[in-house]
Amino acid sequence: MTRGKRNQAPAIQVRLLREGIVESTHHVQAVLCDDRGRVLSVAGNAETATFIRSALKPFQALAVTTTGTLERYSLNDRDLAIICSSHQGTVEQVRQVFKILWRCDLDPSVLQCPTPPGKQSPLEYNCSGKHAGMLAVCQQRQWPLSSYLQYHHPLQKLVLSQVAELMRMPPEELILAHDDCGAPTYFIQLGQMASLYAQLASGENLAMERIVRAMTHHPEMVAGSGQFDTELMRLAGGELVSKTGSEGIQCIGRIGMGLGMAIKVMDGAKRAKYAVAIQLLKQMGWITPSVAETLAESFMSLGDFKRLEVIGELAMV
Repeated sequence: MTRGKRNQAPAIQVRLLREGIVESTHHVQAVLCDDRGRVLSVAGNAETATFIRSALKPFQALAVTTTGTLERYSLNDRDLAIICSSHQGTVEQVRQVFKILWRCDLDPSVLQCPTPPGKQSPLEYNCSGKHAGMLAVCQQRQWPLSSYLQYHHPLQKLVLSQVAELMRMPPEELILAHDDCGAPTYFIQLGQMASLYAQLASGENLAMERIVRAMTHHPEMVAGSGQFDTELMRLAGGELVSKTGSEGIQCIGRIGMGLGMAIKVMDGAKRAKYAVAIQLLKQMGWITPSVAETLAESFMSLGDFKRLEVIGELAMV
């Protein structure tokens, strides 16, 4: 990651207003990068490191698109979209995950993600699509199924090497930890996250272009109706690819332009990252004012008495 002359804006503030009176404040950092790793604009510090969480999923899906797994099991774009998803466990989404396993001749019992509270199967867990994709690769390569989440499993080593190559760094330098679903996630800088999404959206890599096409053509699989990623990609008309992550992570790529944005809410609040994303997308001209207004109605107006206010913006570096 490289940068030009330093000209950082302060971290962005998101205020919760109750009938116009500030009740709570969230502090948010954001960065815009190109696909060469150059920091173009920042609020806060582009070198802030945190876990990428579920925003890693499109890059974990590279193991599916680069190994012949899609072709071997006749998986389609809807399958690939659910592999990249943090889904809501709807009947349609759960069936899509089941279909992946069925085509690979795998029983749902091989899934090692948790069963959500009050649910009957790990198929209903929000990361089950990612796990099904990982198991499909293992089945295709005849790798062990029982240990597919371990750091040193061939599947996880493949994912690590592919992400490290995109980040232009040795795999052994990446810091790993288990996500809530049991799969590894990575501890990286916000600028690195933004650069990953810039590369994802650049159109320069056929394997990543397939992932972007799947996500943007089937946004209902990536999250679900009323969820930010799904609604943003629908309204953007194929110009943006978006993926959320827990603890205040939001990453977005501008398709065909080689630009990526990463957002981190320092206290992890989901509501604040959506508000900042809307504000910054409007600032950069990535969405129209009418799209920004539509999103704000859903994600910034919190009822009759509460709304979110964003203070700050990205500054060029």
